[in-house]
Amino acid sequence: MEVGRRETEVGSRKTGDGRRKTEDGRNEKYASCKLRSPVIGLLANIKSATNSQGSTMSNSLIFDIKRYAINDGPGIRVVIFFKGCNLHCAWCHNPESISPKVEKMYTPAKCIKCGTCVDACPENAITLTPDGIISNTEICKMCGKCAEVCPTKAIEMSGKVMSVNEIMDIIEKERIFFDQSDGGVTFSGGEPLVHTKILIELLDECGKRGIHRAIDTAGNVDTETILEVAMRTDLFLYDLKMMDSHLHRKWIHSGNERILHNLKVLAETGAHIIIRIPLIGGVNDIDENIEQTAQFISGLAGDKKEVHLLPYHAIAQNKYMKLGKPEDFETLQQPDKEILVKAIGKFREYGIKASVGG
Repeated sequence: MEVGRRETEVGSRKTGDGRRKTEDGRNEKYASCKLRSPVIGLLANIKSATNSQGSTMSNSLIFDIKRYAINDGPGIRVVIFFKGCNLHCAWCHNPESISPKVEKMYTPAKCIKCGTCVDACPENAITLTPDGIISNTEICKMCGKCAEVCPTKAIEMSGKVMSVNEIMDIIEKERIFFDQSDGGVTFSGGEPLVHTKILIELLDECGKRGIHRAIDTAGNVDTETILEVAMRTDLFLYDLKMMDSHLHRKWIHSGNERILHNLKVLAETGAHIIIRIPLIGGVNDIDENIEQTAQFISGLAGDKKEVHLLPYHAIAQNKYMKLGKPEDFETLQQPDKEILVKAIGKFREYGIKASVGG
């Protein structure tokens, strides 16, 4: 297909990957009344969240917007990062995404101890010391006045309330890059699926405008939510950490039963899925986990399976320090290259397309 080309028909339209869409942007195979699979049939029985919740546009907390992204789906993309996650991975590269609330990030090395933030704080929640500032979290309202006046950006606020219209305005400004590269928008986090109402509104709006939609998720939500979102999504980037539920609880503070179940159900709908596996040395790069993961993925519905391995790195250490949440990074290691090569070979033995990165 030519770059930027779109095909349209009365009552439906065809995307660049050949899947038809209804006029409201939903995947036609999910929205049709004549659905073959019992699982897909369930999709037709779930009421649209936008219809049941009215037409009022929603707001949500966004902690970052990444433009010109090339590793979060096909083409050139804009990635919208929702704040708030219901998992707590020990190796999280975006620790500022975990809390569903606005957070203050402070870099002592940038602080010139000018006291401007102290004067600007309406709650008198900041104290200047010889070592920098100390914020009283019990009285701080997270209004962001201190960050606004800080001359060196030693103080940053993570999280901004944004509406559907504000987010769509940003997405629309990137349309020229989407059209020229077969790109689109990726909703990430945090966990975008815990922001169900606004996510569905955004997916519907993108669908109406013919914008390719990807969801980066760990799948730790109700199955009904996964199915409702699947009706409006062109690609899932589905995180799969490890197969042993006990180890999953140790490292991620949650079991993996619902995650695995939802991945099975999602695959049965025929959704386009790329499974992404963060590979951490000494945690989930052991032979047993790789073998079990390959077996599980090979048993999913669908002919084509694809896995992206994402090797751990400690680039997020500075973010933890800014949040005042130092982590023990010594227990987390980057996997050896030999292990990566071996893991790719194992997935390919099971007929799974595998690569590093993406």
